[in-house]
Amino acid sequence: MLIEAIIAACLLSAAVVFVSPDRYAHKLALGLSVPPLALSLYAYAAFEGSGNALLGGEIAYETFTEWLRFGPYAVNYHVGLDGISLPLVVLSTVLTTLALLSAWTPIDERQSEFYGLVLFLEGSLVGVFAALDFVLWFVFWEAVLIPMYLLIGVWGGPRRKYAAIKFFVYTNIASLVMFIGYFGLVFGLGDAISSTGMPEVAQALRAGQLGSLGTSAAAIPADALAMGAFLAMFVGFAVKVPIVPFHTWLPDAHVEAPTPVSVLLAGVLLKMGTYALLRFNFTMLPEQAAILAVPIAAIAVVSIIYGAMLALAQQDLKRVVAYSSVSSMGYVILGLIAYTVYGVGGATFQMIAHGLISGLLFMTVGVFYNATHTRMIGDMSGLAGRMPVTATVFVAGAFAYMGLPLMAGFMAELFVFLGAFGSTVLPAAPVFTAAAMFGIVIVAGYLLWAMQRSLFGPFRLETDYELARAPAHDIVPIVTLLALVIALGVAPDIFFEMIRDATLDVVAFDFGGESP
Repeated sequence: MLIEAIIAACLLSAAVVFVSPDRYAHKLALGLSVPPLALSLYAYAAFEGSGNALLGGEIAYETFTEWLRFGPYAVNYHVGLDGISLPLVVLSTVLTTLALLSAWTPIDERQSEFYGLVLFLEGSLVGVFAALDFVLWFVFWEAVLIPMYLLIGVWGGPRRKYAAIKFFVYTNIASLVMFIGYFGLVFGLGDAISSTGMPEVAQALRAGQLGSLGTSAAAIPADALAMGAFLAMFVGFAVKVPIVPFHTWLPDAHVEAPTPVSVLLAGVLLKMGTYALLRFNFTMLPEQAAILAVPIAAIAVVSIIYGAMLALAQQDLKRVVAYSSVSSMGYVILGLIAYTVYGVGGATFQMIAHGLISGLLFMTVGVFYNATHTRMIGDMSGLAGRMPVTATVFVAGAFAYMGLPLMAGFMAELFVFLGAFGSTVLPAAPVFTAAAMFGIVIVAGYLLWAMQRSLFGPFRLETDYELARAPAHDIVPIVTLLALVIALGVAPDIFFEMIRDATLDVVAFDFGGESP
């Protein structure tokens, strides 16, 4: 019942904060976020699962209860964790607590509602990563949209309504497309399954039990059904990631969202898409992924380079970090399509590393904005001399993004490149890997340019505000995140050992007689 305790703690905390007075809401929310964080850390410390939760592995903290039926299919309350989902649950609780603390300065109105929505969002995120029945998973998946829409639309910037509506429309339509794809597989499996459970569907698909869909006169053949479902789910999840060309909602959402919301959006919500791609597309339908290996790898490389080029062209520091997320998620896609232990494991590790690093950079940009009231790179200069701690953390976070050794970003990219280079599923794997590695050069270019313009040189702040020292509640979260980024870079097996164990079954598939 540990997973239920984490989710219940988040939802009950949200309800308590909702009805609390505004003047106490920020401290109350921070205090109430500690129990879910502590429970997730306990789950990590006591973890004894092995293998992959969808492919017959030993599931940790599992709960299985009959819920309802529709026709021949049972919908069950089924939750549990493995080495892929547990690190993402820990990431969610860590970033939520730190985001709540970082919100103390920028959020000064309707605080009870804001902090309550963040805690509700946390509970929904944990549910997404823990659910093992598709219908239950989909409930949590859609529940995430509600607080995020409100957090952007109510507390965001001048164009907040446009950004919130664009986010909601894009992701909601994508969810519908993905939903259709999955249930096409469920109906195609027919009597081979008796529930909508993700493990049952995954194992039946990998056993080759998918049949045709429809009447004999107009039936969709099994191969066409599998490919259609793969494409539908891929598009649905690609919007959430997002990868090119489905990325256009992301910069608007990031720029208009308050900084603590940007931290959760980049740090955790984008990982919902990559996590779902791994669980559904690359675990359930490996043959279809292998057939589409070249176009998927091409999309990954285009996302890496195009996202980095877009970041290079930005003048808003927050928009720079937003576009860098598009580039970073390309590495995840490249690692997944490699179908090697280091490729898929590195992609999962990149989810964690990027969650910490992007959260770190968004928080430091928020600290700069709280002090200067501007995010425009051209309006800032010489901030390192006036805000040395924040500037130092920002520089360290930027180097982590560039892949500096002994930091989490380096290990994530190293795993992905090693896995992708040695792929036997992806034709011309070394070529795609080399092209992706070139993206690091562009990343270094835009981050060094942004740092040079905003942090160094003579002090020049073209606003009417007096620069003030950042308070402790702004500094503590960014220093904590930097420490975690370094810790994962120095000791990646904090998470990578359990991740690798859970990916072995994913890549253990006979792709035409060749082993990945």
